[in-house]
Amino acid sequence: MTTDDSADALVDGLVRSAFQVMGVLTRIGAEQDLSLTQLRVLGIVRDRRPRMSELAAFLGLDKSTLSGLIDRAERRGLLTRAANPDDKRVVDVVITDAGRELGERVYQEVRDALAPATGRLDAPRRRRLAELLEPVLTPPLPSAAPRPTGQR
Repeated sequence: MTTDDSADALVDGLVRSAFQVMGVLTRIGAEQDLSLTQLRVLGIVRDRRPRMSELAAFLGLDKSTLSGLIDRAERRGLLTRAANPDDKRVVDVVITDAGRELGERVYQEVRDALAPATGRLDAPRRRRLAELLEPVLTPPLPSAAPRPTGQR
């Protein structure tokens, strides 16, 4: 089998960028007493209302691990559980105002921390890179309900 140099270069670039971003997320998360997984949850629920089962599957966690994670976030006032409006037997995870505010603050800190790297590209190249990365990234949760209009 022949090695595809472009695929190797892409994998190398993705891994190096992931390490850079994870380093920033780990540092900023620690400053807010949040793990990488907790940051991921805040990022996921900021614009959707996933079912507990969907969130567990997306994160690759068993339901009991996710339940403990949500319990801790509830105690901090960041997330809450709510009955699904379409199926009362299903439990959704919903971000609170405090969780949204913390998520926005963390996002801004991450954006500022990555600015030296992202600032090396002009606006058209940043847009192009985002477009190129989109098909590589994991798709959003398929059946999560979007946030009502007017909310971020």
